[in-house]
Amino acid sequence: MFRLRTAKPGSHPERSRRVVLTIVLSLIMKEGKLLIADDNKGIRDALNVLLQNEFLHIKTISGPGVLMSELSNTDYDVVLLDMNFKAGINTGNEGIFWLREIKKKYPRVEVVMITAYGDVELAVRALKEGAVDFVLKPWDNGKLMATIKAAFRLRKSNNEIAELKTRESLLKSEANKYKPIILGRSRVMQNVMQVVKKIADTDANVLITGENGTGKELIAKEIHRLSSRKHELFVLVDLSAVTETLFESELFGHKKGSFTSAYEDKTGRFVLANKGTLFMDEIGNIPMNLQSKLLTVLQTRSVTPVGSIVELPVDIRLISATNKNLSQMITSNQFRQDLLYRMNTIEIHLPPLRERTEDIEDLADYFLNLYARKYGKVGLGIREDAMLKLLKNPWPGNIRELQHAIEKAVILTDSDKLDTRDFFFGSEHSGTINPSETLEEMEKKMIIKALHNNSQNQSATAEQLGITRQTLYNKIKKYGL
Repeated sequence: MFRLRTAKPGSHPERSRRVVLTIVLSLIMKEGKLLIADDNKGIRDALNVLLQNEFLHIKTISGPGVLMSELSNTDYDVVLLDMNFKAGINTGNEGIFWLREIKKKYPRVEVVMITAYGDVELAVRALKEGAVDFVLKPWDNGKLMATIKAAFRLRKSNNEIAELKTRESLLKSEANKYKPIILGRSRVMQNVMQVVKKIADTDANVLITGENGTGKELIAKEIHRLSSRKHELFVLVDLSAVTETLFESELFGHKKGSFTSAYEDKTGRFVLANKGTLFMDEIGNIPMNLQSKLLTVLQTRSVTPVGSIVELPVDIRLISATNKNLSQMITSNQFRQDLLYRMNTIEIHLPPLRERTEDIEDLADYFLNLYARKYGKVGLGIREDAMLKLLKNPWPGNIRELQHAIEKAVILTDSDKLDTRDFFFGSEHSGTINPSETLEEMEKKMIIKALHNNSQNQSATAEQLGITRQTLYNKIKKYGL
């Protein structure tokens, strides 16, 4: 850490301060490691002086004897390699040999060859062997600098790409470890799972319908898991959370500077899901004026990012989901019939929980064990009268509501068995005002009632309450609903 005192302009301390700042800035600006291999000391020294302000680390060696050991000891970005080392020999074979050795053992290191004017054909041969470029002797300082810096930028870019590929591979690996938990002994769910197994290993577009909380996303993930695309990405986009102005950017991507807040390139969900599965949830929320653009992409299987003129081909398996009646929306001119035809080669309808009550006990036991382990209450059970209460509840929020009810009960109970007093459902809250209640208590009751009236649909609840969806989410989290 440098400690700098203020001083009068032109004074000795002031000059020292400028020198120190220059040194600090130069250190910050420098990056990368360069290895120079040339048998001519004058050339090595000249290159060292020319490039010392551009690279954080420069090492020069006189011959290839220590070349490979130097590369094994230090992670160099660029090697500046002479074509000929032995006096009187101008075949370039030495340079080609060591170029091959470098690319064989350190393929990500960029190599720039140094050669004489008469060796241009050799230099072209070197490019075919993996060199990124060549520099002619005697060189032009500006051109040499540009060549070396371009090689370094390529090395950085390749490193970033390699890192992204590694992260993508890890992401796919983690995703493939996940197996959706789909419980259901009821006949309707058995029928659903039979259809899932039949269609999974095809590329048929699938439309999953059903009320909120019925498990549409789980079914989509199960289709992906059982498909030939299972080793690629499963990409989800919640269209209820995508604003109309950002629809194209989110789905198709954009180029830097294409609009005010486009500070960098963005990869759209279609391109991200290439070779994999794209799950578009809440498909019924797409405005009519944007449905034609989605239809075009599904027909052409290509996207054009905002601000670009280049079409990018995409190979995806499309799965869509909605809780809306799209046929009614078509009748009222809110949804395109041709888009529906394109999306629902196969349609799967998930029944609400009230129509598959024989599955409630299995689901309740699964969530009970899950949250008992999570909150350190292993061995927690549920009384028969409490289970009977769960079986009789209409569950307007379906499986999601059941899950939240179990989690909340596990957190709050002080007993080793859950009973009827541990479960409070939306229908049990009248929403009436009690003069002794606080504003927070009244607000909580109002939110519970609104969620119940809207079948746990947060978008519809937020609209009814006159608040944003994010505000509603924050309040649900605050009150533990």
